[in-house]
Amino acid sequence: MSTAADKLEVVSVNVTRLNKYRFQVDFGEELEPGLADEPAPLGEGTAPSPVQWLAAAVANCLAASMVFAFGRYREDVGALQTEVTCEIGRNDKGRLRVVGLDAQLTLGRDPDGLEHLEPVLRSFADFCTVSKSVEAGIPLRIAVKAQDGRVLKQP
Repeated sequence: MSTAADKLEVVSVNVTRLNKYRFQVDFGEELEPGLADEPAPLGEGTAPSPVQWLAAAVANCLAASMVFAFGRYREDVGALQTEVTCEIGRNDKGRLRVVGLDAQLTLGRDPDGLEHLEPVLRSFADFCTVSKSVEAGIPLRIAVKAQDGRVLKQP
C-alpha cells in the first residue's frame, strides 16, 4: 500500500559561513550560489537577509502559482509583480520573529481581458507550496491589484 510518505520530494540547500554573518547559499551543482548576510549591527548587510530570502520565497511561489492558475485556462497574466512585506516583532521571550506577512500581487495586464479572473483569484494561493506551508505558522494576507490600482482581492 502506497502512503503519502512514499511520495516525498526532498529539496536541500547547503549554507556555509564565509565570515561574520555572511553565508554562501549553495542550491546544488546546476545553480549559481547565493549569498546571505544579516543587516547591521550584526552583519554588514551586503546580501539579502534570511528574512528577505523568506519573503522572496513566498513572493516567487505566489507569483508562480498565479501564473500556473491562469495557465490552466490558457490565459497569460503578463508581467506580474509581487511584493511581500514581513512584519518583525518580538515574542514573549524578547526574541525577534516574523509575526506577519503581507503579499501584494499586481497583474501585468488589464484584468477585464482575463476571462477566468474570478476562479483564479479564489484558487491560485492554494497551489503555492511555500506560502501555504509558511501560513501554517505565520499569518499571511494576500491582496491582488490591477495595474491601475483597482483592488481585485483583499486579505
